[in-house]
Amino acid sequence: MSTDPDCLFCKIVAGDVPAEVVHTDERTVAFRDVNPQAPTHVLVVPRSHHRNAAELAAEDPESLVAVVSAAGQVAVAEGLDTGYRLVFNTGAEAGQTVFHVHLHLLGGRQLEWPPG
Repeated sequence: MSTDPDCLFCKIVAGDVPAEVVHTDERTVAFRDVNPQAPTHVLVVPRSHHRNAAELAAEDPESLVAVVSAAGQVAVAEGLDTGYRLVFNTGAEAGQTVFHVHLHLLGGRQLEWPPG
């Protein structure tokens, strides 16, 4: 499993940086966003370091599936039965600020479309 010693999310996965973790399994870790954009805002990350969703899909598609599956499990646990949004930001222009792929799980209120 690849990691980046300078990556904030790798440090969270390793337990070296505290986070409010809501789900873990062998491939993923899910934790609450420190700057939530909705009542429920959880980030789901693979344990291995990949810069973005396209890189994860190319290098470890099983972990991409695991990230989406974990997000679904967290949505159920968080009671988001009326709906939720899953978002990957890829690249700085799209709003990605930590370059360890992460899936945003957003819910708990009516979400507008289009976003941004």
